[in-house]
This record gives sequence, C-alpha cells and structure tokens, in this order.
Amino acid sequence: MTHPALDVVVARATRPARVGPCRFDFPDARSAHADGLRAVGGDLEPATLLAAYRRGVFPWPAEGVDLLWWSPDPRAVLPPDGVHVSRSLARTLRRGRFRVTIDADFDAVVAACAAPRVGEDGTWITPAIRQAYGRLHRLGWAHSVEVWAEGALAGGLYGVAIGALFAAESMFHRVSDASKVALVALAQHARAVGVRLIDVQMPTPHLAAMGAVTVPREQYLAQLAHALSRRVQFTGGAA
Repeated sequence: MTHPALDVVVARATRPARVGPCRFDFPDARSAHADGLRAVGGDLEPATLLAAYRRGVFPWPAEGVDLLWWSPDPRAVLPPDGVHVSRSLARTLRRGRFRVTIDADFDAVVAACAAPRVGEDGTWITPAIRQAYGRLHRLGWAHSVEVWAEGALAGGLYGVAIGALFAAESMFHRVSDASKVALVALAQHARAVGVRLIDVQMPTPHLAAMGAVTVPREQYLAQLAHALSRRVQFTGGAA
C-alpha cells in the first residue's frame, strides 16, 4: 500500500564517540543454547554492549538471575525496504496527525518502554538497563524515534546503531498506530542513511504484521558482518 513519505526530523546530529576495549570475550554466537542463551554475567559498560551487538548477542535480564546474553535462532529482522503498511495505517499516515523526530527525547522513550504494560507484571528494562542505554545515547551510539500527537509523546522506539546495523530494543505506544508509525519512520530513515539491517530480535505477531521476517542465525550473522563493514552515520553527524 502506497503512503506519503514521513517528515522525519533529526533533532541532534551526533558522531559516535570512541569507547575503550571490552573486558570480556563473547563466545561465538553459533554455539548458543537451543533457547538462544549465550552467556551469563558481565556488565553493561558501553564497550561491553557494543561488543555484544557486534557478535550478534544482546542483553535480556531476568529477575533474580545474573545478566543474560542472547542470540536466538531464528532471528527476527525488519527489512528496511520490506515494511508492510496496511490500508488503515496508510490512511493514518495520509492524515498527517503524527510528527516524527529522531533523538528529540531519548530518555522519555526509554522510560515509556520500561513502564508496566497491561497483563505484564514487570519489565526487563531495569534501572541499570536504562542507565546503560542512556550512556550509549550520550556517546552517540543509541538512538530513539519519537512519534508525537498534539505536542505529546504518543509512541516511539529505541535501539543501537553500529555501521549499517540498527539493533532495535523496545517500542511503545500511547496512541493507536503510534508504534507502527515509529517502525515506518525507522525503515524510511534507515533507507535514507544506508542502514541495511534492522534487528528486532524476537518475532511477534505485531512485528510480523509490519513485515518482519525470521532468518536462521547463520544468515543473520552473515548479514551482520556485511552491515558492520559499512560506514553509516545514523543521524548524519560528521564522519
């Protein structure tokens, strides 16, 4: 379904800052357990997080358990040129009720993603996770997409950009269709700047309806290697 291009405004152009070496050597993601668990422990320092994404691994804490690192098989990805826009969503986009920004209020997006949801007892986005990704954002590695309606934050998502990879972490909505608009905006911006791989980690019906597909871990790791070999400035900061 065709729809008008979104006017996505980058609030702040940044260049990723250098970080020190990682203190840990992540094992090969190919040897992860059948459930995707790859490692336990470690920390959430910027160098650790970036090293994990580069190895195809991401953190997903569990209550009462040390920090867990995962590399699921299969892996869910959202092709930047394969986002599905339904007729109803296309109508919403044509109405122009939403405004979209990038990096206008990263902390507010993460806080909204961490808020308890109906039918869920807690959240994996712990205070430590919020602090860690806030630090990555200030260093120019983590980014947010904000969707606004009538001046209020209506939805959004956040994730980490490395080369031509965008590793999406979480999204939320307070207004119907706002998280879908955030995904459409992310894909549009990804195409514009040269991002080739949008990692959405685990498949869900919502993501599948938006065009996400699952690929074997081996295929994901090959796509990841190609994405990491490319130089992309996600917000257009000076290279």
